[in-house]
Amino acid sequence: MAAKPKDADKDKNKELEAEADGAGEGGEGAQQQSGWMRALPWKTIAIAAAAVVILVGGGTAAWLLLGGTKETKAAVANAKPAVFVDLPEVLVNLSNSGSDRTQYLKVKVVLELSDQLLMQQITPVMPRLMDTFQTYLRELRPTDLDGSAGLYRLKEELTRRVNAAIAPNKVNAVLFKEIVVQ
Repeated sequence: MAAKPKDADKDKNKELEAEADGAGEGGEGAQQQSGWMRALPWKTIAIAAAAVVILVGGGTAAWLLLGGTKETKAAVANAKPAVFVDLPEVLVNLSNSGSDRTQYLKVKVVLELSDQLLMQQITPVMPRLMDTFQTYLRELRPTDLDGSAGLYRLKEELTRRVNAAIAPNKVNAVLFKEIVVQ
């Protein structure tokens, strides 16, 4: 009988080992599956939350930009149209550095103002503006006017000088109607 219990014990041990091996594989698989199953809802929730935030943010931005509020509509309705003042044509000879040929610059300029009242304040100081333009433009060289960057610098410098001449008033911009370098 002693042999029988040993064999029974061996058989039980083999069955337990087989179950343990199967349970180990199945247990790990079950743990992996349950971990994956646990991660899936959190990933899904995170993606869904991000989508909701994007949709709400996009909808809000579209509403503000397209529909706006009463305040933005009122601000647009109260915006005054710009006033434009034509200045007399300016014709100056450019500074030449060792060149035998004299080059000329012909400029027609328009000032962009914020309102009609500013135009009435600028009219009395128009001779000062024209003097400022003449003095500055005569010192330019033809290379100063090369390309769009040169014209942009000219526009910015004229705007700065006009604003200095009419201070404390201020123009929005100096616009070119015509520029000819000969």
